[in-house]
Amino acid sequence: MIEPHAPAPPGTPPPWGGPGRLPVRPGVGRFLVLAGVFVCAACGLVYELELVALASYLIGDSVTQASVVLSVMVFAMGIGSLAAKRLCSLAAAGFGAIEATLALVGGCSAMALYAVFAWNGDWCGLWGHGPRVLLVTFSLAIGLLIGAEVPLLMELIQRIRRQDAGGAVADLFAADYVGALVGGLAFPFVLLPQLGQLTGALITGAVNAVVGGALVLGLFRSDLTARGRWLLVLANLTVLGILATAAVHVDDFERAARQAVYGRDVRVAVQTDVQEIVLTGGTDGRPLNLYLDGRLRVGGHDERRYHEALVHPAMNGPHARVVILGGGDGLAAREVLRHPGVHRVDIVERDPEVARLARRDPALSALNGHAYDDPRVHVSTADAFAWLRSAPRSAYDVVISDLPDPGITASTKLYSQEFYGLARRVLDPAGRLAVHAGPVSSRPEAFWTVDTTVCSASLHTSPYRLAGREAGHPAGPDRSTGRTRDVPHDWGFVLAAREGRPPLRLAPLPALRTLTQRDLTRGAEVLEGMRVRDLEASTLVHPRY
Repeated sequence: MIEPHAPAPPGTPPPWGGPGRLPVRPGVGRFLVLAGVFVCAACGLVYELELVALASYLIGDSVTQASVVLSVMVFAMGIGSLAAKRLCSLAAAGFGAIEATLALVGGCSAMALYAVFAWNGDWCGLWGHGPRVLLVTFSLAIGLLIGAEVPLLMELIQRIRRQDAGGAVADLFAADYVGALVGGLAFPFVLLPQLGQLTGALITGAVNAVVGGALVLGLFRSDLTARGRWLLVLANLTVLGILATAAVHVDDFERAARQAVYGRDVRVAVQTDVQEIVLTGGTDGRPLNLYLDGRLRVGGHDERRYHEALVHPAMNGPHARVVILGGGDGLAAREVLRHPGVHRVDIVERDPEVARLARRDPALSALNGHAYDDPRVHVSTADAFAWLRSAPRSAYDVVISDLPDPGITASTKLYSQEFYGLARRVLDPAGRLAVHAGPVSSRPEAFWTVDTTVCSASLHTSPYRLAGREAGHPAGPDRSTGRTRDVPHDWGFVLAAREGRPPLRLAPLPALRTLTQRDLTRGAEVLEGMRVRDLEASTLVHPRY
């Protein structure tokens, strides 16, 4: 039985008088509170996943970013729960204020993180990593606010109908966890592909504000003074106005931010289910550059030198059957098709949009020599690791691994012992494997780890290095510093074979434009002086990059 309250001073809200004060029946009221818990939990998880996804793109190393966001956020949730105990006497007003603040902070977090990355990567000089600082700041703020929800919602549920603490906790967390499940599934399957990271976060914030405000003003309005109700309405309308304004201008914001990162020559920008694809230049004599998730993959200034070095040493021998892992831009295929005797070229590209652009974009298709129009070229949309597992044994004379640099979390398995074991299985006993192994001068340990890992798959290697990248040419955002960086000044490659160390020689045909035998020989000699010894092979369960 609820004890009567002492008379309240004038101007204070009337005391809670039990279920009779609800505008609906207690059972309905309890259901509405749990529905609010469900929606708020879904929004909270979307904020977490949005921070992880955007930080992985902007900063790189998704394992580290996920660990930072989740650990900081869980810690902050504990602190928020403790701090919210002081608000339990004002549970309705406190919950309404927290939800309005959370909607604003969470909804704008993606846009703020992207803005700092694009315009001021060295924000305030803290750590030298502006996006990292903002990532931790938003993780703390969102975690504090989410944690503060729990004790206040518990108090509101108990005010509707008193029940034992265990039952109330079970009901609350059941709604919370189911909401988290829905939010976790909605982010990758609905919000991210349909709306994008920025718009998805803004709409999530708007839903959060509407549900939180409606729950308090509709169900617990008698807990607030008239002034408190008007303040809460004004706060929510302000938050919704800010989120709506940002949503209206989000396309303009993205274009401006993209120009700040890539320059004003952006011609194509596409966000696919796999990555962001950006094409710059390619018209009016300007070199074409292709960026995948912010990393330069094709530099018009020197792409031919890179692809000649990757492909032609591996073509010195039987080469009727060739598979290119990655290389959806068609540029490695262009070099392969220059050799007589090529009967079939299979390209295994994870992102179909890359292959579509390589086929249809006038500048990119011209650069790859319209390789996709050649009937010998066949494209498979698949993950290279999964594709190799189902490929027939000894099916190819040449395997070319034209994949992103080692060290990017999403690519780690494509530089593992297991991956090279699968590549060895599809390789003819007399065939060769060519691996792009990243820059040597800036990351020698990663390069030599690739060489060690290839050797661990019972392959014999001839590593080589090619210098010649243009100093000062912009390469897009650097995932380790959050700032636009210069391209590394070299490339590292590993040529491998099943039966003995393959000779590092160019095929007699065709004549190459930029690469000579002297370049290969000199590059291999210089590389030996940069060798890092006693490294461990990288595996799926113990990545070394």
